[in-house]
Amino acid sequence: MNLTSLARPIFARQVRAAGRWADPRGAEEAQRKVLAHLLHKAANTAVGQRYKFADISTYEQFAATVPVAEYEDIRADVMRMVGGEPSVLWPGRCTRFAQSSGTSGGKSKYIPVTAEGLRTNHYGGSSYAVAFYLDLYRRSRLFDGKAFILGGSFANEIQGLAPGVRVGDLSANLIADINPIVNCFRVPGKEIALLSDWHTKLPRLIEASVGRNITNISGVPSWFLTVLRGVIERAGASTIHDVWPNLEVFFHGGIAFGPYREQYRTITDPERMRYLETYNASEGFFAVQDRREPGAMRLLLDSGVFFEFIPLDHVGEPSPRGIVPAWAVEPGHTYALVVTSCNGLWRYVIGDTVRIESVEPLRISIAGRTNSFINAFGEELMVWNADDAIAQACHRTGAEVANYTAAPVYTSDHSKGRHQWLIEWSTPPACGTEQFADILDAELQRVNSDYQAKRSGNIFLARLQITEARPGLFDHWLETTGKLGGQRKIPRLSNDRRIIDRMLALNSEL
Repeated sequence: MNLTSLARPIFARQVRAAGRWADPRGAEEAQRKVLAHLLHKAANTAVGQRYKFADISTYEQFAATVPVAEYEDIRADVMRMVGGEPSVLWPGRCTRFAQSSGTSGGKSKYIPVTAEGLRTNHYGGSSYAVAFYLDLYRRSRLFDGKAFILGGSFANEIQGLAPGVRVGDLSANLIADINPIVNCFRVPGKEIALLSDWHTKLPRLIEASVGRNITNISGVPSWFLTVLRGVIERAGASTIHDVWPNLEVFFHGGIAFGPYREQYRTITDPERMRYLETYNASEGFFAVQDRREPGAMRLLLDSGVFFEFIPLDHVGEPSPRGIVPAWAVEPGHTYALVVTSCNGLWRYVIGDTVRIESVEPLRISIAGRTNSFINAFGEELMVWNADDAIAQACHRTGAEVANYTAAPVYTSDHSKGRHQWLIEWSTPPACGTEQFADILDAELQRVNSDYQAKRSGNIFLARLQITEARPGLFDHWLETTGKLGGQRKIPRLSNDRRIIDRMLALNSEL
């Protein structure tokens, strides 16, 4: 029996629904409806009474009444919810929280994961991912095997949680509360999926999956690469398709896929492997790739999230100017993303910047983090620039990068300012590190005109420097911060040297 053919009509409804908000007028109608629902639902909560949600009937009133917020602005309210208090930011008692460590090593953030947020947004967004994929690939047999979903755990820093409250990675919350029917189509079991010790978890993931009929995998590219290599080694195979001949798609997200694309080509059959990017953060499931070509994702406008966008020139202002809703963004512009959602986030700046790739329909790409960039010399280097450049440099040199981070080296009496890249190789460049640095520097100039201008004539900014990381350095650093695991991310760019200096100290220890 072809189970995929039976499921396909169900998912086709979502593709048709997406067609209703494919132009700015449809986007406005869908988004205003979402906002009206959110305001109505939360009218009697503490935040709803604070800002008189019952009196707000339009987006324009909402924008004039409710301030833009960052996490420290809502931390006290969230901790009231973690403590068990009901109806603070969303009606009822919230018992699930996604712990987000951020990228700077500061205090953890705890994002409410409400029942409606799970149903409407996170699971709803996952359903959209499957729907778009099945629409793109009509011969798919996605449901005729198992999904291998790589998740996190409920390890957290809070002592004495209120009864029934669980805090952990978003993926742990998703797996713990998933529909039992879905469990019939996924591996590994919850016992393994929710293990917190990665050293124990990795071999058990491999054993649980190596003999199964896996048709699709979902997770963060860097961590899944480690798992897949382990499966291949365990099976004595050459590629993952030798182990899982029916594997057809990787639903990936969390970090840019570009730097890992060539490494995945070496362990898969490129003729059979497909990739679909998702934008599923702790704060919500926001977008999914809806075309075969990578690089842009369809913003999900009817899934419990209302979107706003801050122009980059006004990011960081106490009351940012120039904020626009989804139906008023301009293609080609980069904005900081602001969300209002059924998880109880109200005009919340999530810390990501996105580039508008098109408006009919509204597609975005992730440009980076609002605090993950280098602009020490006016070069305005964003993560997407760095990912693109390093992917091209790897392609030109045959190198493979396991992980990287970069930061400025400031001007001194004896040297110009420059960027320092700390790179852990999977495969070092045959041409040598110095030639790779030349190529990477040239690629950065190609993708970023500000960097190119500062590098012009080697006057203001010197060529970048590459420092080689010992094998396992990035995992070691994550472990020292308590962040080692399948959903943790490496900070790619920093505008100061705090992170890279800690890593360099670890790099010199062994």
